[in-house]
Formats: sequence, C-alpha cells, structure tokens
Amino acid sequence: MTEHAKKAGELFHEGYNCSQAVFAAFSDVTGIDEKTALKISSSFGGGMGRMREVCGAVSGAFMVLGALYGNCDFDDSKKKEHYALIREAADKFRKENGSIICRELLEGVVKDTSNDPEKRTEEYYRKRPCREYVEIAAEIVDGYIAERGISSENKI
Repeated sequence: MTEHAKKAGELFHEGYNCSQAVFAAFSDVTGIDEKTALKISSSFGGGMGRMREVCGAVSGAFMVLGALYGNCDFDDSKKKEHYALIREAADKFRKENGSIICRELLEGVVKDTSNDPEKRTEEYYRKRPCREYVEIAAEIVDGYIAERGISSENKI
C-alpha cells in the first residue's frame, strides 16, 4: 500500500469524509495545504453532500488529478486529454469496486440520505467499506503519479 493510501485511510478513520481523506492525503504533492484541501473537498462527502451520487473517494481522486494534470486554458485537445485521464481513472475504480456511485457501493449498508452525518463509532467503521475505497482511490492516483511524474508546472 502506498503512503498516500495509508494517509487517506487514516484521515477517513479520524472522521474526515471520503473526498477529504483522498484529496488531503495528497497535499504534499498538490501544493495545497491540508486545511485548504479539507475545506475544498468537504462538499463531496457522502456522494456529494450525502446525496449518494459519485463516491467521495472518486471525487477526491479526480480533484488530485485535476490539481496535478488539469488544464486552465481553452485548448480543446488538452481538455480532451484530461477528460480521457479522468474516465480512465473512473474505469479503474469501477472495475475494482463495481461502481463509482456511492449508493451502489453502499447498497445494503446505508440507506440514509439526510443531511445528518452518522456518528463515527467502531460499528460505523466495521460495517462500511469506505476506508478501503479511499485507499483504492489513492492507489489509483499514485499509479498515475508513478507513470507521469510531477513537475513544478503540475503543482498548483
């Protein structure tokens, strides 16, 4: 397991949501301090505000990939290349876990979509596969970093 995957798992177990756990775990390579990373990614937990849509771990991974390899100009070929990277990362997560949708990943485990976050107890952590998902998402991102590297122009 990579150091980023371990860090993501630890952050999740400390009480941060899936998106926060993944995005903040990569603060050392994105150039975004951990507090800012936690704030930016806080909206994406629970499948985006507990709506159980796209998994927060996946959203966090996309944010890291955007921070490292995204584009900020109007070059359609660069947009196309980045979208292909994001789709490929989604496919890797989907292949390993069956879906990128929170409610599908947690089917039979979680039904509540209210605004109220569940209390983080040992039972909460025992019944949820979320720590594993954040670790897998971080591993996928680390694979791209190993492949592509990080240059000073990649960092924010």
